[in-house]
Amino acid sequence: MSVVLARIDNRLLHGVVATQWSPETGCNRLMVIDDDVANDPQKKEMMKFGRPSGVNLSIINEETALKNFENHKYDGQKVFIVTKSPSTLLKVFNFETISKVNIGGTVKIENGIELSSRAMASEKDLEDYKKLKDLGATVQIQYVPSDKITPIEKFLG
Repeated sequence: MSVVLARIDNRLLHGVVATQWSPETGCNRLMVIDDDVANDPQKKEMMKFGRPSGVNLSIINEETALKNFENHKYDGQKVFIVTKSPSTLLKVFNFETISKVNIGGTVKIENGIELSSRAMASEKDLEDYKKLKDLGATVQIQYVPSDKITPIEKFLG
């Protein structure tokens, strides 16, 4: 299995992810890792409407995702992960290498650090991004593929 991209996005699966990032990655599985959506049948069903054509979709909680990675459930697939938190990606790294992390849109954070007009990070998020970078991932801020890339190093001390 190959994780072709991991994206931090507070909206998880939405138009930009489905129509721009999914084709850009060449993924055959889009994996939304989010406890809230995975455990709410109505939210989960609504999110399924955004599935890109020809791409398998998994909307699962963190525990299930980690078990699936540990059991090599996605071997032979090109997986694009979307989650709200970089801490989730650090846990995935215990089972699977992530070479590229994309920071898209996030919620406004009180006392947060503005990474772009659409993305913010807490001090904890920045620590997690640094850990991901130290594990070998390229971490970049970029809302859509046509936007200029900003490397996370710009915000690390």
